[in-house]
Amino acid sequence: MKNILRIFRYLKGYKREVILNIVFNLLYVFASLFSFVMVIPFVSVLFGIIQPPELCPEFSFNKDVIIDYFAWQLNSYSVTYGVFKCLMIISIIYIFFAFLSALFRYLGMYYLAPIRNGVIKDLRNDIYHKITILPLSFFSNKRKGDLLSRMTSDLLDIEISLISSLQMMIKDPLMVIVFMTTLIIASPKLVLFIVIIMPLVAYLIKQIGASLNRNSEKGQKQIGTVLSTAEETLGAIRVINTYNAEETIVKKFEEQNNRYSKLMTKILRRKELAAPLTEIFGIFALVIIVIFGGLMVINGEINPSILIGFVLLFARILAPMQSVTTAYYNLKKASAAAQRLYEILDAKEKIVEKPDAIEEIEFKNKISYKNVFFSYREENEENKMVLENINLEALHGQTVAIVGKSGSGKSTLIDLLPRFHDVIDGEITIDDVPIKDFNINSLRKIIGVVTQESILFNDTIFGNIAFGIDATLEQVQNAAKAANAHNFILNTPKGYYTNIGDRGLTLSGGERQRICIARAILKNPKILLLDEATSALDTESEKLVQESLHTLMKGRTTFVIAHRLSTIVNSDKIIVMDNGKIVEEGNHQSLLSQNGIYSKLIELQTL
Repeated sequence: MKNILRIFRYLKGYKREVILNIVFNLLYVFASLFSFVMVIPFVSVLFGIIQPPELCPEFSFNKDVIIDYFAWQLNSYSVTYGVFKCLMIISIIYIFFAFLSALFRYLGMYYLAPIRNGVIKDLRNDIYHKITILPLSFFSNKRKGDLLSRMTSDLLDIEISLISSLQMMIKDPLMVIVFMTTLIIASPKLVLFIVIIMPLVAYLIKQIGASLNRNSEKGQKQIGTVLSTAEETLGAIRVINTYNAEETIVKKFEEQNNRYSKLMTKILRRKELAAPLTEIFGIFALVIIVIFGGLMVINGEINPSILIGFVLLFARILAPMQSVTTAYYNLKKASAAAQRLYEILDAKEKIVEKPDAIEEIEFKNKISYKNVFFSYREENEENKMVLENINLEALHGQTVAIVGKSGSGKSTLIDLLPRFHDVIDGEITIDDVPIKDFNINSLRKIIGVVTQESILFNDTIFGNIAFGIDATLEQVQNAAKAANAHNFILNTPKGYYTNIGDRGLTLSGGERQRICIARAILKNPKILLLDEATSALDTESEKLVQESLHTLMKGRTTFVIAHRLSTIVNSDKIIVMDNGKIVEEGNHQSLLSQNGIYSKLIELQTL
C-alpha cells in the first residue's frame, strides 16, 4: 500500500478541493443521520410505542432526555393540531433533510471531479517527463508496448480503481464511523453482537484482497504483452503480408489475449465477492440485532423506539460498509498498477548533470576519446565490454569516418558524445574539458544527428523541420533548400504546412531523410553525427541526400558511420573497428596500403 500513499501525495496540489470535499461529505453524513434519528421519537409517539412524560424536560445532550424532549413536544403538537397535520410536518422536515443530504452529496462529488482528473493528469505528466530524460539503456530492456500499457492501461486502472474510489474512501467511512458511534450511544450491548462478527469478515476480505493484488499485477503485465504484440504488428504489417504470416501473428495475439481474458475473469470474480460477503454479514448481524434486541425490549432493558431506530440505522449503514469493502479491493488493484508506474518514476537517471555544469560551450580545437571503455550491462551483471580502450581525436572541422562490421561498436562510439550513455572508464573531452562538466542541454545543442531511420513526427513539414527550434518560415525554407527538399515540399498539397502522417509515411524514404537533414541544417550544430544516413536509400535518392549532407557537413566536425565505403573515401580520417576496438586508423590511401580489414572491405564492395 506504500505506492498508494505515494499517489495520495499528489493531493497536495488540490488542498482546497480536498477540504471542501470532506466538509460537504461530513454535512451529507450528518444530514442523513438526522433524517433517520428523528424517526425514533416521531414513530414512538405517533403509534403509541412509548408515552411522553407529563412535563416537558429541560433540554440537555443526554440520550434519554433528548428522546423524552422530542416525545413531549411532538405529543403536545399532535394533541393541539391533530395527528395528520403532525405527520405532514414530519414529512416536510424529512424531505428537507433528504434534500440537504442530496445537495451535500452532489457538492462533495463536484469538488472531487478536479481532484480525480488533476491527480491523473499530474501523474501522467510526471511519467511522460521521466521517460524523456531516462537514458537509452532503459528503453533497450523494455518493450514499447509494455511502456504504453503502463502509461495508458495502468493509469486507467488507477483512475478507475483508486481515484474513483476517493468518494467511497472519504464519504462512506465517515458515514460508517458516525452511524456506528450513534449506534453505540443508542445501545452498546447490541453493537457488541456486530463487533463479534466483524473480525471474521475482515479476515476473509483481507485474504481475497491479497489474491486480487497478485492477479491484478499479472493481468497488467499480460496486457502489456498484448499491446507490445499489437505495436509490433502495426510496425511490421508489410513484412507480415509479404510472408503470409497473418495467421501466425493472429494466433500469437489471440493466445496472449486469451490469457489476459482468463486473468481478468478471475480478478472480476474475486472482486465481486466483496458485496455478497458484506451483505451476508449485514443480514446475519441484522437477524441477531432483531432477536437479541427483541429480548432486551421484553426484559425492559431498552425502549422499543431505540430498537426501531437501531434497526433503521444499521440497515442504512450496510451500503456504506459494502462500499468500504469495494474501495479496499480497488486499492489492492490500484496498488499493482501503481507499482508498475513507479518502476518508471523510480528508474535511475544514470546521465547525471553536475550542479555547477558549464552552460556555454565554445568548441574551437578538438574532440578527444581517452582510454574509453563502455558496457551496456548493469553493475551487477556480467560486464561484457562493447568498447575497449578507445583513443580517438577529431580536430575542429575534420570529417572522421567509422567503418567496421555490424556489432563492432560504431553507433555506440558516437552515442557517447551527446551523453546518450556515459563511459564506464576513461573520458571524452571537447577542447580538453570533459563532456561530463557541461550542461547536458548545452552539449546536445551543439550536436546534430542524422540516422539511418528517418525520425519524423505526425505533424506538418514545417513542424518537423523546426522541431525544438523557434524558427520563421523563411529560415525553414532556407534549410529545406540547402537539403534539396524545397522543391518536393512545394509539390505537396499544403506545402510546408502539409501533415506528413505517422512517422512521415506519406513521403518517400529519400524525402523523409532530406527533411531530417533540413532539420539538422536549421539547428546549425558545431558537431555532426551521421549514422548510416544513406544506407537505406536507392541510388537516385542517395545522390540527392549525399548532396544535402555535403552542404550540411561544411565547416563542421563530422563523425560518419558509413555502409557504402565509396561515400567516405575523402574523409580526413577513417577508423576501422572490430569487436569494440579501433584496429586501424588513417586516411583512405594509407589504409589501403596496410592491406588490412579496410582494404578487404573495399574489395568486397567493388566485386
